[in-house]
Amino acid sequence: MTRLPRWGRGKRRLAREAGERTAWRFQRLALAALLRRLGGDRRWRLELAVTPDAACSGSGRWTLGRPRRAQGGGDLGARMLRQLGSRRARGGAVLLIGADVPGIDRASLARAFALLRRHDWVIGPAADGGYWAIGARRRPWRRPDFEGVAWGGPQARAQTLARLRGSVALLEERADVDRAADLRLWREGR
Repeated sequence: MTRLPRWGRGKRRLAREAGERTAWRFQRLALAALLRRLGGDRRWRLELAVTPDAACSGSGRWTLGRPRRAQGGGDLGARMLRQLGSRRARGGAVLLIGADVPGIDRASLARAFALLRRHDWVIGPAADGGYWAIGARRRPWRRPDFEGVAWGGPQARAQTLARLRGSVALLEERADVDRAADLRLWREGR
């Protein structure tokens, strides 16, 4: 899931602390690197769930040829549920990942899909209390109620976990880049 990488649109917390140019450059570079790392693997179909919905039309150079799907309206929870419950999803599982987590690799995704063969849900915890991935087994689809989750806050993961029905497996913790301090740590290789 990602925002269209446009100046002044994405990575708002990072932009407030590190400047618009830094936030825009990070978003573009992180997304392109993620698509290169994860694309072309036959074990999954990589698509971009984008916002705003208009980003699904027009030039798609920034997608490196990957198909785009509109996130639709609502808060982050509504947009994630729309993707997780999509009838267009193939196979036994759907996995959503954030585009602002530089450490995601093919092994992480393979592990998530393997866990979804035995569990209803998988969560990839982020160091800030959120999460970098959420996945659902398609059958049976156990739709949660994400109403009232404080998205972007330190309780987002705990509040989400409390709403998931069925078994949940955890992936490794990773750091996402939302703030200037996160960007500094990433640049330093930590």
